Amino acid sequence: MDYLVLFLDSLCLLVGHGVMHLIFIGRLTGKKLNGWYFAAYVLLLSAIQFISSSLVLDGTLPVGAGVLALYALSRLGMGNQRSVSWLAAVLSYYVSQLSFGIVNSVEAALFPRFIGSPLFYPLFLAAQLLFFALCAGCYYAVLKLLSWTGDGRTPYIGLLLFPGLFFFAAELYILQTAYSFFAPTVSLEEVGKHSTLLLLQVMGLAALLCTLYAYRRLCQGLQARAALQSLTQAAQAQKVYIAEAQARYERTRAFRHDIKNHLAVLDGLLRNGAPEEGRAYLKKLEAASEALSLPCRTGCPVVDILLEEKLGLAKDIAAEVSLTLPRSCGIDDLDLCVLFANALDNAVAACRSGGGAKAIRVSGSRQGDFYLLAFENTCPEDPLPPAGTGLSNIRAVAEKYHGAVLAEKTGGRFSLSVLLNLSV
Repeated sequence: MDYLVLFLDSLCLLVGHGVMHLIFIGRLTGKKLNGWYFAAYVLLLSAIQFISSSLVLDGTLPVGAGVLALYALSRLGMGNQRSVSWLAAVLSYYVSQLSFGIVNSVEAALFPRFIGSPLFYPLFLAAQLLFFALCAGCYYAVLKLLSWTGDGRTPYIGLLLFPGLFFFAAELYILQTAYSFFAPTVSLEEVGKHSTLLLLQVMGLAALLCTLYAYRRLCQGLQARAALQSLTQAAQAQKVYIAEAQARYERTRAFRHDIKNHLAVLDGLLRNGAPEEGRAYLKKLEAASEALSLPCRTGCPVVDILLEEKLGLAKDIAAEVSLTLPRSCGIDDLDLCVLFANALDNAVAACRSGGGAKAIRVSGSRQGDFYLLAFENTCPEDPLPPAGTGLSNIRAVAEKYHGAVLAEKTGGRFSLSVLLNLSV
């Protein structure tokens, strides 16, 4: 029996801790795992186990040393942030200790009556398998509720360390005080005691999962609030473009209204034999007409103004626009402003961050009830940064019109495709 227990304990050490801990941290932080991580961690755990057995140390000290070893591997080996490394190490050990405690509650209530029976060995092995299954299930639940990202979507993640430490300390106390040995006989009082401890540990797991769920909802609320603020600011800024477009078209309308008078003046100058004065007057009309015309004509005044504003400020960037928007496309002017303003801002910023030739191309095509907008621009060879607020705003507009967004990077060129449903 001693050899079986030794084998199962070693298996628990190597698989339950050495493998599952590192897989959990890798999934939690999104880092790829190397073979030397497992070798180094198993070696550290073996050394801690040997020293604690030789010195007959209290169980809390080896667990603390294991948490420190896991933190060091996450922080120094994987390059994770300090707060994330601490939280990942504590959660890894808490889940494994909690799974061990739940299985111990069942063992303490049921196993003593099978001591000396042939069923004891299969039951002991089944308990170890139950530990692995329960540990993997708890890790999966934690990962579903918590996934750390370095793009600001999981702020204040270090605050989760405090409730994690509380649950961890409570679980260690239960393990050290309630499961130091099996009672030789199973009384009704012992069964009630271990059932209560089992219930407390399950409640501890539920409390942890509820805490992680509340944190995830908090992060989602903060993201929604930031997106709403960004959209509000964008809408306020786009109102300026709309007002400018309306004013420009009012001036154009007034010019067209007076065109008959201008033509009458030209006719009078030519009939009176004053061609030079007529040419001068004509040049003034051409200048006034040029001031009113837009370099890009898409069929939408708001988009024309945006293109003139954004591309006019980027005179060092070669721009090509082949776009004609349907007159009755059903897309709100504010949504068009949000879409084009963010796409052009991102394109201009990407062009200026790279060297060499700089170019932006905007095109559009319609197929039935769908309209595809394409933005292409030069960009650096470096990997793309995480999606920012601008792309999130574009996705929000696309989702509003039951469309989709596709962003791709090939070498030094970036392309953004936005599909909109015009029948919405």
